[in-house]
Amino acid sequence: MSRQIMSVVGGKEAASTATYDSTNPARPGEVVARVGLADAATFAAACRTAAEAQREWAKVPAPVRGRVIASIGRLVEANAEALARLVTEEIGKPYAEALGEVREIVDTCDFFLGEGRRLYGQTVPSEMPDKNLFTFRNPVGVAAVITAGNFPVAVPSWYLVPALLCGNAVVWKPAEYAAASAHAMFQLFTAAGLPDGVLNVLFADGAETFAGLERALGEGTVHKVGFTGSSEVGRRIGELTGRHMQSACLELGGKNPMVIMPDADLDLAAEGALFSGFGTAGQRCTSLGTAIVHESVHDAFVERLVRALAAATVGDPTGDVLAGPLLDRKFADRYEEYLTWIQPHHTVVSGPVGRITKDNPRGGFDGGEGLYYHPVVVDGVRPGDRLFMEETFGPIVGVTTFATLDEAVELANLPGYGLSSSIYTSDARSAFRFREGVSAGMVSVNNSTSGAEAHLPFGGNGKSGNGSRQSGMWVLDQFTRWQAMNWDHSGQLQKAQMDVAEIVPDLDFRLAETRLP
Repeated sequence: MSRQIMSVVGGKEAASTATYDSTNPARPGEVVARVGLADAATFAAACRTAAEAQREWAKVPAPVRGRVIASIGRLVEANAEALARLVTEEIGKPYAEALGEVREIVDTCDFFLGEGRRLYGQTVPSEMPDKNLFTFRNPVGVAAVITAGNFPVAVPSWYLVPALLCGNAVVWKPAEYAAASAHAMFQLFTAAGLPDGVLNVLFADGAETFAGLERALGEGTVHKVGFTGSSEVGRRIGELTGRHMQSACLELGGKNPMVIMPDADLDLAAEGALFSGFGTAGQRCTSLGTAIVHESVHDAFVERLVRALAAATVGDPTGDVLAGPLLDRKFADRYEEYLTWIQPHHTVVSGPVGRITKDNPRGGFDGGEGLYYHPVVVDGVRPGDRLFMEETFGPIVGVTTFATLDEAVELANLPGYGLSSSIYTSDARSAFRFREGVSAGMVSVNNSTSGAEAHLPFGGNGKSGNGSRQSGMWVLDQFTRWQAMNWDHSGQLQKAQMDVAEIVPDLDFRLAETRLP
């Protein structure tokens, strides 16, 4: 173990009150980093430091801030392989996916570097003469950003890049089990020339983070909270920020449906279900939850999915595999609880269940000491089952059937989440009817439930979020506040809605009737 990681506030390492060992889930005995954890008081102090730094950062012209974002992108690009290897080592994400995740940071920077020259306001015509109206985007102030570790560098960039570009300072609290990846990303960001205190990284457990956030909100040093994580914790953060007249940017869990229509390309659908259900070991917020399959193609689809899954490789994430281990011991424990939700009326069609061991191998792979689990397909899932209604963060996919598209849409919406969704069909009418009816913030047609691009809005509704969006131009509304200004140069007081010139119409006018001969 070679890494000792501490929080960094105002450019200096902050004191810790406890330690946490971030381990390699492929080899849990291997410590990737020993992490110093801060307490609530340090979190609140970091927010005060950020508030001081933000005043000067906001004065930097937005195009210049955009050049800093460009530098971040180039630095990440130059260090892509090293950062991706660290992500693979720390959370067990297959290297190809980790490299794609790092690429997401670069794409985000490439998109937002130009937004420094496009933080447009508007000039608006006034209802009065000699008066001009304007609108401006102002930074919110300090953003407290709390992120999960399943995407330890890509998802944080969706918050950090636009927040910094818009002139805010940030206190970032990454997941402890992905601390080494987060710290490396923090170093790349600061190497781009960010002044001390504009970006701060704070490692803490959940309880101390929540207490520190509550204190900072009370002190008025946090003006926006961005959170990616579970729906349960997101609800608590939403309640906390609401008490302080703020609306958090919440990106939460999902129970993402995939509808397979009778006219679907079943081979393509099975490929999409394999990737979205079991890529990253099913540990994406956009992972497939339930395949909702038309009854006429149910058997054929399930046969294809099971065959594709049997041919897929689970194993060492540094190799060419579909899935590596689960992220961390706590997720493995939680996943084992999800497996208890399999009921007698369900049929496991994929083979063995549970942790991959010498006594329960997957082919010739015994998992060693790693947190590897068999991917599971459960057929016969019914509405109301826990496997149908609740998020299962791990490599398990349910299958159910439907008879009509209206029924499929109803089933897709029933769990109450609304993050991502997918439909496989060759009929445009079915695709658009599904889009209109599904509650998800994102819809894919003939593609998997997973896969975001940096210039599209990302986010969910219902249990998946509060309608806020990350990525693309839409996220600018999370990190700026609109300000309206009127400039009256008439030399006299003109009262809106009162001193307005009126042109009186003759509403009684009628055309003379003309009779045809």
